Amino acid sequence: MKKRSSPSRRAGAQKPTAVTPNPRILVLDIGGTNVKVRVTGMKEALKIPSGPAFTPKQMIAKLKQALRDAPYDVVSIGFPAPVVHGRPLSEPHNLGPGWVGFNFVQALGRPVKVINDAAMQALGSYKRGSMLFLGLGTGLGSAMVVDGVLEPMELAHMGYKNGRTYEDYVGLRGLEKWGRKKWERQVAKVVEQLKRALEPEDIVLGGGNSKKLKKLPPGTRLGDNTLAFVGGCKLWDAERDPRRFRR
Repeated sequence: MKKRSSPSRRAGAQKPTAVTPNPRILVLDIGGTNVKVRVTGMKEALKIPSGPAFTPKQMIAKLKQALRDAPYDVVSIGFPAPVVHGRPLSEPHNLGPGWVGFNFVQALGRPVKVINDAAMQALGSYKRGSMLFLGLGTGLGSAMVVDGVLEPMELAHMGYKNGRTYEDYVGLRGLEKWGRKKWERQVAKVVEQLKRALEPEDIVLGGGNSKKLKKLPPGTRLGDNTLAFVGGCKLWDAERDPRRFRR
């Protein structure tokens, strides 16, 4: 008989652990430029600079310096690469090595849930029905939520056109290569293509570069990076309904 995974596994926990009611949640939103940090009750997020050589050991060291004695009970991590059952499957394209197999539970000394970063912001942005989330940042994050069920996606490195990927056109590389106006047109084309293919009822454009759009593509709404923290907190609500958080 096949052994079934525990609810906390399906919800993205690195290790099944009992959680106290109303825990203080530390949320880490890891990006190619910064790691944004917020603990329950904190008014504004802290930022830890990251970059192409940034490792998890460096993040933990800088995190402990930044938080000092700020208390927290559990941790949610938004990770910029594929994640299944709370475990990163590959090294991030825009960070240094050492993330796959890194023991966040041991390093932080708390229960930890790891999820794809775009999925975490999508979870915080969701209202109802079917929603497609596209994160326009250093790379391209993507996720869908359908009737409350979260499904992370990996569109960024799929072939788009001319031998290049979606990320090459609408990520930071595309913005720097073609300039804002041409980049904005590419964003509109990608949105229209995905809208026809996936038929979402709602499309949210998040990520730091979404604010550079002068005109939103039809049928889209602007996300808010702070909603990643809402999503990170919702991950711990999954203890009550693990079906809503498959990965």
